[in-house]
Amino acid sequence: MTLFNEREDAFEKQFAHDEELRFKAQARRNKLLGLWVAERLGKAGDEAETYAKSIVLADFAKAGDGNVLRKIRHDLEGSGQSVSESELQAKFTQLTAHAIEEIKAGR
Repeated sequence: MTLFNEREDAFEKQFAHDEELRFKAQARRNKLLGLWVAERLGKAGDEAETYAKSIVLADFAKAGDGNVLRKIRHDLEGSGQSVSESELQAKFTQLTAHAIEEIKAGR
């Protein structure tokens, strides 16, 4: 194998690894967001876990974070709670960083 082929192979492996980590962190973040919203909705235990899974699944419906944010906003507003765009974005950013830290720590 030539040096170029070895470097190309290493780059492809690193890319695949990075994408896997990104996927795991995104799913973890969505679960954490779901648990946060579930708490605001008064859900606990299995009901909270089920709700968090629905947030994770909302991300698979369409690429991008828009579906997750729309579902959260819709569910909170449907329960009579308001959530500002800045509050939602701040929580989204905070939990994204938290999820990345957990994945890097192997949790």
